[in-house]
Amino acid sequence: MADFLKGILGGQKPAPAPASGDDDFADYAGAPSPEPASLSSFTTASAPPSAATSSVQVPYTKWYRVWERVTIDDFRLEMYILPFVIVVVAVHLWGTSKNRKKANNWIKAHAPLLQQEYAQVGYARPQASVDDVSSIGLMQASEKAMQEAEKPENMIREKKADEYQSYATGRQNAAFSDFKLTLTKRYNPLMRLGETLIALFFESMPAPVERVEATTYVFDGKESKVVPGFDAKVPNSSFDGFVWAIIHKDLMKRMREDRYDLSLTASKDHNKLPVWVTVMSESAEVTDTLVTPELIKAINEAGDNFEALVVTDQPMDQPKKLDDTIPRKRISLSLKLASSYNATTPIFSYFLRMPDILVSQARFRPEAMRRIKQTREDQIAKIKKLDDDEKAEERKLLGDKAKKDKRDQMLSRMSADEQRKYLDKERERESKKRQKRSTVKA
Repeated sequence: MADFLKGILGGQKPAPAPASGDDDFADYAGAPSPEPASLSSFTTASAPPSAATSSVQVPYTKWYRVWERVTIDDFRLEMYILPFVIVVVAVHLWGTSKNRKKANNWIKAHAPLLQQEYAQVGYARPQASVDDVSSIGLMQASEKAMQEAEKPENMIREKKADEYQSYATGRQNAAFSDFKLTLTKRYNPLMRLGETLIALFFESMPAPVERVEATTYVFDGKESKVVPGFDAKVPNSSFDGFVWAIIHKDLMKRMREDRYDLSLTASKDHNKLPVWVTVMSESAEVTDTLVTPELIKAINEAGDNFEALVVTDQPMDQPKKLDDTIPRKRISLSLKLASSYNATTPIFSYFLRMPDILVSQARFRPEAMRRIKQTREDQIAKIKKLDDDEKAEERKLLGDKAKKDKRDQMLSRMSADEQRKYLDKERERESKKRQKRSTVKA
């Protein structure tokens, strides 16, 4: 009774003695209670000895004291790359500045000639503004505008690092002139070397040459259409259309292949011109008129720096539409850039005055122009024939499409048996047509 009351009231029960006969659990009788093991015993016993460098710790410094946390070895890769970057940037800056200087020297040397022939040279109009006139007077404002327009940066502009352009307008018989300077890629020696090596193996890719290309677009009696609001009375500026050129023989083959207008001409040497140039013309009368003593002298003085002088009214690319065959008369000059411009100044000056020469002399007999006009009419006839064939093909395709749509609509309204009978008759008609064709061919 006492043990029962102790069990109910929470009394402590005596632990039963382990049975002597249960040997299977004897090993667990005295097992200790589970407790977390200390990590210190494992780290001290199993961890390998740390390296000598790990014992050296980076001292804590302020965030801005970078020099106390890094060494020169941390920037060894940058030390190898940085010299190459500096060389590339230096070569690029040197090459672009060299090209810019060369372009500025060219425009400074030719600006007096251009200003004698054109009212505006460059992209800045030599016209005084209203504010300058009101503040400093008309004379001083005009001088200021002229000085501003004569600055090299206003007379020539950089389109690319190896290409510069200029512009001139305001001349009788000439609407405007474009000038393009193509220079070598001094800023990229690897590309420059690659272009030179490619030219040694491929004839279609010539070696890069520094040159100036000038093109004058003439009015040809269309002043009122080219210049808005032009109503002044001027002499007739039109002349006969033709293709005529004097070209260096080293460029003759390539230019004939690249330009459609020059493919219309016949090549012939001229006994008064140097042996290294040839005349490409549509008529011998045109050559006799345009080869003047002044031109012969200028070409001789230019020497190998002269490349081509072209007078044309035809497009450079093969015309594919009738609009492309409309004559657009222009004069082109190509010269190599030399260190001195004294040799090429006479031919450049002659080129600037050539619109006047053409207006006064380039009117030929009808017999001489008959063959030239026939060549253009033949080309127009070819384009018209191609255009008519394309239109006929389009009409045929549209007719076939309309027939197919009509057939599909008719089949959609038929029953299954009617569709089968219709398709059988269609196949029978096709087989008869094929038999008829084979019989006619045999």
